[in-house]
Amino acid sequence: MKYSSIPSAQSVVHHCKTNNIKNIVISPGSRNAPLIIGFSEDNFFNCFSIVDERCAAFFALGMAQQQQSAVALICTSGSALLNYYPAVAEAFYSDIPLLIISADRPNYKIDIGDGQTIRQEHIFEKHIGYSANLKLDISHATQKLKKENDAMFLGMESMDIGQEQVQSFNDQELNIAFSTAIIKNAPVHINIPFEEPLYNIVETTNCISFSQIDALEKSERNIDFKALAHSWNIAKKKLVLVGVNPPNMVEQQFLDELAEDSSVIVFTETTSNLHHPDFFPSIDSIIAPIEKSNKREELFNALQPDILLTFGGLIVSKKIKAFLREYKPKHHWHVDKKKAYDTFFSDTDHLKLEVNTFFHSFFNFTVNVESAYQGFWENRKRNYELNREAYLHKISFSDMWAFNNMLESIPNNYMLQLANSSTIRYAQLFDLKPSLHVYCNRGTSGIDGSTSTAIGASVHNETPTLLITGDLSFFYDSNGLWNEYIKPDFRIILINNGGGGIFRILPGKENTKNHETFFETTHEMNASNLCKMYDMEYVIVKDKDSLKDALSTFYEKSNTPKILEIKTPRLLNDKILLSYFDFISLEEH
Repeated sequence: MKYSSIPSAQSVVHHCKTNNIKNIVISPGSRNAPLIIGFSEDNFFNCFSIVDERCAAFFALGMAQQQQSAVALICTSGSALLNYYPAVAEAFYSDIPLLIISADRPNYKIDIGDGQTIRQEHIFEKHIGYSANLKLDISHATQKLKKENDAMFLGMESMDIGQEQVQSFNDQELNIAFSTAIIKNAPVHINIPFEEPLYNIVETTNCISFSQIDALEKSERNIDFKALAHSWNIAKKKLVLVGVNPPNMVEQQFLDELAEDSSVIVFTETTSNLHHPDFFPSIDSIIAPIEKSNKREELFNALQPDILLTFGGLIVSKKIKAFLREYKPKHHWHVDKKKAYDTFFSDTDHLKLEVNTFFHSFFNFTVNVESAYQGFWENRKRNYELNREAYLHKISFSDMWAFNNMLESIPNNYMLQLANSSTIRYAQLFDLKPSLHVYCNRGTSGIDGSTSTAIGASVHNETPTLLITGDLSFFYDSNGLWNEYIKPDFRIILINNGGGGIFRILPGKENTKNHETFFETTHEMNASNLCKMYDMEYVIVKDKDSLKDALSTFYEKSNTPKILEIKTPRLLNDKILLSYFDFISLEEH
């Protein structure tokens, strides 16, 4: 086996191997050659080559998202590292473990005019679990170091002792970084200075690294379940709101107990991956009719919970956030072993437990409470469901009509990856099949890496993957297709409405040239040439019949991935969506 001759490169490879981190996403470079050699020459690792660093980072994020374990990223020095930042921020807010491993110049070569050299230490300071800045090995390129920076050897007892001190420091930093990533599910940055020569190899490793996962400080406190249950048992209105959640994470018995209590309503989002006939999966379809009602105040007071119980990640619906910020609950409990955001400005009580552990203890002390709360809102849910069905039969070809049909067409057991902006918001309006596993980058909610994330997620996923994306998201991340890891069963549905359609829905819409240019960013592009370049099967549709025909064969087995592009009317989509909320609100006037 071949190893880099540089001790710190050997140490990083050793720590990854010891901690069973097998998936390594590598972008090409020269300064990172010692790391590329170490990982690519060891069959223990699965190495993936992704040229574009931004795509590489989201690709790794998708892989880590699926496996719920750390994935390492390797890049060269300079601006290459900066391209990781969008995915690092997403991982930070989505609690996804990434190991960002960057090669760097030695400190004495920073800010002297060398190429591909920037200030890399602590570069992700505001959005990182830990920054490990390793020291430069002095046993490598010693003569060059003495010639160019002799000051670093002053006061050193001996070369051997000096290198032992470097090794000890680096091991300590690496242990903290790996512990943070693995235990806290956080991205970490490991920055390693390398002096030339970079390509020298040895046949046996000299690595004497000591690798261990250190137990990090725990901040859990004892929870008085009896006191919580007392408040719960006397409350007539309890609202459970669930954000981003991995599939099959919450035990079904706990979901059933929530549904059986008439004083509880459960609002779920598409990304919550929770399903029950008595849950409320389209939050905005409940809130929007109240906003338009002559009885707005009365209905919002009726919906206002005594207790708000939340778990899972970030919430998509702006309407539920606006409602709960104005009509605050008396108590807000958030269950999460790591963090709790005060999303609703209501003095959140953070219950630092894994959600199943919480419910297992909590339900020992609770009783079902007789209340009209669930029944009242269940009737309203049935009303909007009937109105939605009627509305979908009367509307013309549009984003909304297309979403209804394509979501219904998805086969069971698919992984569904959703892009942000309009895509995730349209998906929120419909009931999805319980067998689908749904994901979306909701940590920062950016459009910048949806395709790359979906492809990375699909690599080790046994079931087929469907990405539903808008045109801006798709073209923005088109380099995400530039790799050799897209499986033949990978599918993309591209909704092309000629620009950023969401900006025709949001407040401030204007039918002006400036609005079209600088907000909607209108365009006439399609994906046909990209599909030719990347050898993907391609179909474009522009009406109801052609979409139905395309969907009837879209999921059939193929030798190459497929893209179905749906061209919808840009100037009509927003009118149909906004009219939907008017239509389902008819009984409110």
